Amino acid sequence: MKRKIIWFLTMVLLLPIMPIMGALKVKDIATSKQKWGENAARSAEEFATRTEAAAEDWARNTGAAADTYHQAITAHGIKERFRRGVSRAGAAKFARKIRDVARDRFGPGVAAALDDYQTGAEPYFATLASLTLSARKPRGDPANYNRVMEVGKALNAKRLALLGGGGG
Repeated sequence: MKRKIIWFLTMVLLLPIMPIMGALKVKDIATSKQKWGENAARSAEEFATRTEAAAEDWARNTGAAADTYHQAITAHGIKERFRRGVSRAGAAKFARKIRDVARDRFGPGVAAALDDYQTGAEPYFATLASLTLSARKPRGDPANYNRVMEVGKALNAKRLALLGGGGG
């Protein structure tokens, strides 16, 4: 008897929400696409403001995630997942994104990076300027490759020094 009462109460209580428990009601993808596009486009200024304000949090959290990053890039099957992702996106999407987005952002991106370029390249320019290379030999002389090696060794030593000092 107790079971019947519990079953009856359960059915009476659940009856009004039974239709809800069926298939999910999902918005039409075209409507969702349009809403997302409109809302996202209007959010550029808020995105910039909030993101800039979170720079300290980003630096702290990203630095703290070094172990997680290492685990992610060394996870089993990561090369194949990467390869499949590239294949799924395809060359057509890559070309479309260049045409529709990157082309117009390239120039402003370069302009915004001028100071960063100077800061990053300056140590290497100084290293090159400080070099005294061995004497140049006639064209085709294998000894000329030593000059290339001298430049390569100096630039690599500078790179390693900057990395060891927390820079680079």
